[in-house]
Amino acid sequence: MVTSNDLIITSDDLIARVRAYNPKTNAALIADAFVFGAESHEGQFRHSGEAYFTHPIAVACILAEQQMDDATIITALLHDTIEDTGATFAVVEERFGREIADLVDGVTKLTNLQVSSHETKQAENFRKLFMATSRDLRVTLVKLADRLHNMRTIKSMRDDKQAQKARETMDIYAPLAGRMGMQWMREELEDLAFRVLNPEGRNSIIRRFITLQRETGDVVEKIQTDMEFELDKAGISADIYGRAKKPYSIWRKMQEKEQGFSRLSDIYGFRVITHSEAECYAALGAIHQRWRAVPGRFKDYISQPKSNGYRSIHTTVSGRDGKRVEVQIRTVEMHEVAEAGVAAHWSYREGERVENRFAVDPARWIAQLTERLDEDHDHSEFLDLVKLEMYQDQVFCFTPKGDVIKLPRGATPIDFAYAIHTRIGHACVGAKIDGLRVPLWTRVKNGQSVEVITADGQTPQATWIDIAVTGRAKTAIRRALREEDRARFIQLGRELVRVGFENVQKKATDKALKTAAKALGILSVDDLLDLVGSAEITSRAVVSAIYPELAISDGVEIESRRAVIGLEAGQTRRLAQCCQPIPGERIVGITSRGQGVVVHAIDCEVLADFEDQPERWIDLHWQEGTHSATNTITLEMTITNDAGVLGRICTLIGENDANISDLVFIDRKPDYFRLLIEVDLRDVEHMHIVMTALEADTNVAEIARHRDPDRAGQVQRQR
Repeated sequence: MVTSNDLIITSDDLIARVRAYNPKTNAALIADAFVFGAESHEGQFRHSGEAYFTHPIAVACILAEQQMDDATIITALLHDTIEDTGATFAVVEERFGREIADLVDGVTKLTNLQVSSHETKQAENFRKLFMATSRDLRVTLVKLADRLHNMRTIKSMRDDKQAQKARETMDIYAPLAGRMGMQWMREELEDLAFRVLNPEGRNSIIRRFITLQRETGDVVEKIQTDMEFELDKAGISADIYGRAKKPYSIWRKMQEKEQGFSRLSDIYGFRVITHSEAECYAALGAIHQRWRAVPGRFKDYISQPKSNGYRSIHTTVSGRDGKRVEVQIRTVEMHEVAEAGVAAHWSYREGERVENRFAVDPARWIAQLTERLDEDHDHSEFLDLVKLEMYQDQVFCFTPKGDVIKLPRGATPIDFAYAIHTRIGHACVGAKIDGLRVPLWTRVKNGQSVEVITADGQTPQATWIDIAVTGRAKTAIRRALREEDRARFIQLGRELVRVGFENVQKKATDKALKTAAKALGILSVDDLLDLVGSAEITSRAVVSAIYPELAISDGVEIESRRAVIGLEAGQTRRLAQCCQPIPGERIVGITSRGQGVVVHAIDCEVLADFEDQPERWIDLHWQEGTHSATNTITLEMTITNDAGVLGRICTLIGENDANISDLVFIDRKPDYFRLLIEVDLRDVEHMHIVMTALEADTNVAEIARHRDPDRAGQVQRQR
């Protein structure tokens, strides 16, 4: 016998609750689990001072309300024994069987996940959570019931722990409950977390509800009576339930629509439960005949069910006194799935286990998700994907052939293309919605027909990541961009190591690169070049791996006046402004009266003016070693015109040890800027590092090195 909140709950009480929906329950095994749990937790207490075993009993009662099977009820009673007591997996298996031992062990592992930790750890926890769920959904059901009871009794915890658990609940467990189809649990978890995270906001909404009810009376009862009258008149037998929406639901709508409570209309919801699908549509007709439907607020989830099995007709009408009310119409079976979600798999009717034909196993969704998650995905990408999958609210679009494509709310034609096939997504160049050409960032809506326009040779663009909404599209785009970047980085890396080896009078042969890769612990030459091209390691490090005696210390910088070799004694030199040569590039000198020698890059366009004056050419090269960051180049960039973008660009340049010496805007538009930035760098390798970092920023549309032949006026072109 255990006392909880002045309520005495015995094993007989729990068994009676289970027997009410499952007369064939194994009462002896539940009673044995009750005794084993009570003995295991003897002497343990909760923060509130209650005996600890009151918690497992409460979890079991929550699951009994969902009419779960015996194994799940027993798991609830034992779910903390392996973690918090001397009980072991072997002991639980010997006494209650392998099925229950595996379930208890699964809940223990989920409990040990620190889901509130930093992003990388959180992503890995999500991965484990989904893997555990895909093996047996009952593990997650017990964990959700465990979290629900903890949130119901959270006031006994420290304030900082309350905030941590509430945020964790709002971010992870409430959306997970919703994705499993257990909407009632999602709403209660959200409201309990809202009570902790924003008590003033919640109390404000409750006060406004009380004021509204005082002014208008019981609106819910009046509208419910009106609906019952209309359905009776139409000869439709149905149960009607009405309620004001939860405080958090109201708060979220206020934030999304940026409206105050007084301007928010659909704060009341009604459910019409019929006995057949035909009666659902008949009830819809009767309600629309009596009240005016609100345009754009109709959804038919009976003909197009959600992926978690949810079926219902949603409509919003202007009810009594012009107040908008949301109406959900569904059958009894549909209502069971809508309320119980995944728990409908274990439902009983008249004491017998029955199969609800509308219940869909969310394990299929989880299996699809985990199949798409390769181990090499970065953690932040995985976390984004999981959250996108969990928080989706679906819309239904059609291909030109009439096939239905399910997408989350806010999805774009890019998401539509990748939902059809990855190949279609990669080749997408445009889209038509209902026959009209639209930008790829257009948000698709329910019932629209979408046609994807493709072209050979098209590849995914970096900007698509910001346009796409679905995890599938974002993953495919990132993978394609990584492959494209890899090819570019390998090519760039090959050039950088060639220059690095030439600086020490060596050649970057395949054998040398293989040796360097092995010395650095890198699997292949391509991997090595990829790392060099993406600035993760330097070409100097590659050279040092083979020729450490030739490597020049990074700490010794070459003086600017000694940077160029090949000048005669007394000759002065200056760098040409037309091509702005920097260390690492091949250079040549052009003599000029009164200006000494002007140093050009070998590919400078201006050199064509001196082809007929070979006597003025001087063979020059850069001093080997580390140069100071005083060599100026000009970058031409196109960036989006958004707050903070320019500041971030400047910060990126500084973070990569470069200095901005000048900045000029050459074009200003409402949506973008074009500008020239003069940057002081060490050498070619440093330039590529800076440009790669800038190019990776999502707000940088284009970046290129800017060279201006018209700035060659420093050289007097003598003929």
